Amino acid sequence: MAAQIHSATLPLALTQGDPSGIGPEIAFKAWLARADGTPAFFLLGDPGHLESAARGLRLKVPMEIVEPRGAAQAFAAALPVVPLQARVLGAPGVPDARDAATTLESIERAVGLARSGDASAVVTNPISKAVLYRAGFRHPGHTEWLGELAQAAWNTGPLLPVMLLWSPHLAVVPVTIHVSLAQAIAQLTTGGIVAAARVAAKDLREKFGIAEPRLAVAGLNPHAGEAGAMGREDIELIAPAVKILRAEGIDARGPLPPDTMFHAEARARYDVAICMYHDQALIPVKTLAFDSAVNTTLGLPFVRTSPDHGTAFDIAGKGIADPASLIAALRLAARLTGGAAF
Repeated sequence: MAAQIHSATLPLALTQGDPSGIGPEIAFKAWLARADGTPAFFLLGDPGHLESAARGLRLKVPMEIVEPRGAAQAFAAALPVVPLQARVLGAPGVPDARDAATTLESIERAVGLARSGDASAVVTNPISKAVLYRAGFRHPGHTEWLGELAQAAWNTGPLLPVMLLWSPHLAVVPVTIHVSLAQAIAQLTTGGIVAAARVAAKDLREKFGIAEPRLAVAGLNPHAGEAGAMGREDIELIAPAVKILRAEGIDARGPLPPDTMFHAEARARYDVAICMYHDQALIPVKTLAFDSAVNTTLGLPFVRTSPDHGTAFDIAGKGIADPASLIAALRLAARLTGGAAF
């Protein structure tokens, strides 16, 4: 039976991520799964490196160098590759700081192609922030840099990129992201909570098609502070944020005790959990949906998704990487750009 391939008019732009990680392998495997409904995409990367990586993994992945708009037509027979100018120097599992140039070029090109209308959305393979930091990268991570790139490309005012981890079981937004726990608590403000929740509510309506999003706002301290006995932040920072959101017509509830808001019955009562720090959000979603959760950046003028895992240098080049999260990210990006309701 001929493969039935889902493809929109415009393909998705998939960045290479750190080329020494599992990005190439999961991209190959996502293409090999095209008969199961993987949306059409092109991979921004170094063709020579990608061909070498496929040989090393013993994966039969024909590749075709294309212009972005030709990717959908090529996708059935070959993995479409849009070549980068920089060349990859590192080996699987052995990252090279000099490859930061290709990683960053890949992301910048993808955003530019979304802006020009040559890609329907951006899907990013995992990067190594440590490698990028050694090369002088000054942003905390993908999320923050994408906001800056989008602001420049679309010539907008200041944007607030917000991280959403989405899965069929649970969706979470961390208000503070890539900082230490001590810094997260110090940085937490009523205004920051309100701003992140507003972006979440807006994009859940406009991109996810949820007419009236229900927000569950987590407390910071055990038992949401136990009426101040375990900390005043829930009373002085979080409760006022919930009050502001409700006054604006947003269905927000909280602060809720974090230890009782992630079981099945509780999850049925909301569409997204607004969490106060990184691990408060990511531990429950990765526990419930490690292979199917998708990292989505809200608050941008384009759709961006990413697999919910890292570069996995320890297994790179061994042929055992699971492409499930990348495939989920590709499917979610296609679904969001298609305007499907959730």
